[in-house]
Amino acid sequence: MGTLEEHNSAAKTVSLVMAVTLAGKALGLYRDRLLAVHYSTGAAANAFFTASRIPRVFFDAVFASAIAACFIPVFSEYLEKKGRKAAFRFAGGFITIIALLTGALTLAGMAFPQPLVAVFADYADPATTELAVSLTRVMFPTVLFSGVAFSLVGVLQAQDHFTAPALMSAVSNLVIILYFFTLDAKLSIFGLAGAYLLGWLLQGVIQVPPLRRLDFRFRPSLDFKSEGMKKVFALMGPVMVSTWVQPINQAVNGRFGSRLYGGAGMSALEYASNLYLVIAGTFILSVTNVIFPKLSRLTAGGKEGEFQDTVRQTLRFCLFLVLPMSAGLAAVARPLISLIYGGGQFDSFSTGITATALGWMSLGMAGYAVQNILSRAYFAKQQGKAPLVAGGVSILVNIALCRLLTQRFLVAGLALASAVSATVYALLLLLPLQRGREKILDAAALAGLLKMALAAAVMGLCVWCALEPFGRFLPSGKAGEVLCLGACAAAGAALYFFLALLLRIDEAGLCVSLAKKMLKRG
Repeated sequence: MGTLEEHNSAAKTVSLVMAVTLAGKALGLYRDRLLAVHYSTGAAANAFFTASRIPRVFFDAVFASAIAACFIPVFSEYLEKKGRKAAFRFAGGFITIIALLTGALTLAGMAFPQPLVAVFADYADPATTELAVSLTRVMFPTVLFSGVAFSLVGVLQAQDHFTAPALMSAVSNLVIILYFFTLDAKLSIFGLAGAYLLGWLLQGVIQVPPLRRLDFRFRPSLDFKSEGMKKVFALMGPVMVSTWVQPINQAVNGRFGSRLYGGAGMSALEYASNLYLVIAGTFILSVTNVIFPKLSRLTAGGKEGEFQDTVRQTLRFCLFLVLPMSAGLAAVARPLISLIYGGGQFDSFSTGITATALGWMSLGMAGYAVQNILSRAYFAKQQGKAPLVAGGVSILVNIALCRLLTQRFLVAGLALASAVSATVYALLLLLPLQRGREKILDAAALAGLLKMALAAAVMGLCVWCALEPFGRFLPSGKAGEVLCLGACAAAGAALYFFLALLLRIDEAGLCVSLAKKMLKRG
């Protein structure tokens, strides 16, 4: 177990990263609102979402998590055992190789966008498909920009520098927002694609100043046979397959969605997914980005007991907060979508199908949290087999459910397939950790999780029932929606915490103790 000072330091770091990440996510929501108001769920939006998803899926499936999950543990091992000079030399070689690979993929994607669009979407309108092909060619360099940016982020995060990486989304979103207010009327959807490219380029540029302060100087190298690169390549195969789950599942759901509502299902899923990731990802990814380098160092140092405690505490604390988020989001999906995206071209039909997608998608939030935490635990120990199997099964479950549910339940079926897939992935990661002597979740912890789920379900039901009464006494329009959602969020949080105390959930008691200590210090 760490000291109180270490826990306070970690809490401050997570809080700072969450604050910066939240600012970036808020800007991302405003960016998506501008996109919705200007383009709604029409042909241009559908084509744009397809074109922007294709390079993201290729990068996420092949490089993103592989960079984080393979590079950071090996780089941390170099820092622990061989020192900064050797670690920086290894990083230079890694970045060079990633730049070459992503550059080659970028050229291939720009040369052959037609078959890629055919795989990712099935629009009935040929004009939408043609527009998606053209936009894909424009946006494919994001793969190269992302590869370099994420590699630089790995160097910073492995040395406990998290602010600049957390600023990435804020910078890119500001560029896109400025575009909407300046050039969108003249350049339209192709200009928007260019703004996205510039935003991704700047994500790498802002990592340079903090890297220079750490005395990191990029020195290109093509040593594929170095000890570090051999370890990375050994880990990369299982890690890539296991981290295909989210991008591939999103691609599968998007293809099925392109067949719904004249193609509008694609945009509805994209808007819902973006909002879902803001709410879930701000907290979950902030936590996992901070603990992963620590887990890597604990593994390198042979501190198995402290490793287990860190995973166990992180998992329980995250679920204590994520379960009520999930229930609350399902309850207020429609007014939230109306508030964020409603207006302009985004009409009641678009609001309805997007809210339906968000409500069902939110049921997978606990699974999303658990899979992110536990996959980091496996990768920190340089073990890829369990995530590999779990990821493969999860993808197959999602495809089967999409085929089974889409025709009958439309966008709700696709969102439910996504939620079930995330939950299956999480359970398959958890089960191997429950077989050993040092179980991640013992009987008391499992009982605590059941209590959390019960409290969250009761809270979500009460909030859903309170929506209509709240709405009667509040003004109409955006002001009324803000007041209604604020009242529901405050009442829901208070009710959940009261129920957690009533059910004697340990995390609720810990929050009370920490609050009392803070008041005494104040």
